[in-house]
Amino acid sequence: MDSILVNYWIEDHEHNLIPIPYLRQDSLRVGQVIRDTIDVQTLGLKELNSLWIEINPYVSNSSTTDQPEQYHFNNIGQIPFYVHGDNENPILDVTFNGYHILSGDLVDPKSEVIMSLKDENQFLIMSEESDTANFGIYISNPNGIQKRLNFRNSLGEQTLEWQAADETSKKFKIIYNGNFELDGVYRLLVQGADKSGNLSGDFNYDIEFEVDHNSSITNLMNYPNPFSTQTQFVFTLTGAVLPDEFTIQIMTVSGKVVKEITVDELGGVHIGRNVTDYRWDGKDEFGDFLANGVYLYRVITKIHGENIEHRESGADNYISKGFGKMYIIR
Repeated sequence: MDSILVNYWIEDHEHNLIPIPYLRQDSLRVGQVIRDTIDVQTLGLKELNSLWIEINPYVSNSSTTDQPEQYHFNNIGQIPFYVHGDNENPILDVTFNGYHILSGDLVDPKSEVIMSLKDENQFLIMSEESDTANFGIYISNPNGIQKRLNFRNSLGEQTLEWQAADETSKKFKIIYNGNFELDGVYRLLVQGADKSGNLSGDFNYDIEFEVDHNSSITNLMNYPNPFSTQTQFVFTLTGAVLPDEFTIQIMTVSGKVVKEITVDELGGVHIGRNVTDYRWDGKDEFGDFLANGVYLYRVITKIHGENIEHRESGADNYISKGFGKMYIIR
C-alpha cells in the first residue's frame, strides 16, 4: 500500500454514529507498528458508547476497499467506554444592587440585576456568547405585560451584558440594568441551564417586587428587642435617591440623648428592605454601657434638607408620635 486510510467513529448509547475526522496516513512498512492517539469529545455522550476503528475502509457506495486487500474482516476494532453524564444541577443566584430580595420587597427603580449561574463541571465551563441561549429571562410590568429580555436586538446590537465563567469562580453572569418606569408590582422569571442541559433546579427563579418612585421610609424597629449584647435596625426605603441625612437618636425616657448613630456608621443603606450591618452594643457616646431599662429612639431622615415622607407598615403599631421603645436587659 502507498498509504493508509483510517476511519474512526463513535457509536453512542442510542446507536447514532458520530464520525471523527482523520487524515490519511503514510503507508505501514514491513515489520512496523503504528501507534495512534485519538481525542474523543464526550460532550453530549452518556452511558455505554463505543469507539470504532476501520483500517482501509470500503469506499463510499462501493464494494471495494480504499486499496486492494485480500481480507478485510480483521481490519475493524471496537472499544466500549462508559460516560458518566453530568447530572448535577447548577446554582442560580439573583441579586438586586448586590442584595437578595424576598418576594414583595421594594427595590430601586434603577436596580442592577445580576443573574449568575454556577456550574461545578470544570470541563464544561460556560464562557461563550452561545451559552446565553441556556437562559430565559422574563419581566412582567404592573400592567401584566410580559416581555422576554433578549441578549441582542433585531439589529444585532447587544442589549444584555454577560460575563464568562472562569476556572476559579465557575460563575456565568448576566447583568440587567433595570429601568422600571412604572410604580407598582413587577414579576421576574429566570430560567437557567448548564451546557449539559441540567436545569438550575426543580423550580425557576420567580419573584415579585415593588417599585415606588416616591421617597418614603417606614418606621424603624430594632431587633432583637429586648436585647442584652447588641441590636440591629430594620426599615424600608422607597424612591430612587438615598437620604443625605439619616440619624438615629437614642435617649432616656426623660428625653436626654445618649447616643446618635449616623448613616456613615450604619453602612450599606439602600433602597428597599434594610437590616443594618451595624449592631449597637448598648453603649453611650462615651463608650460606657447604659444601664438596664427602657430607652426611647427616633429617626431623622432628609433628602436635600426636606423630611422624607412616612410609609405605612406593620411597625406603626409600635411607634408613638415618632418615638419607639427599646429595652436593655443584661
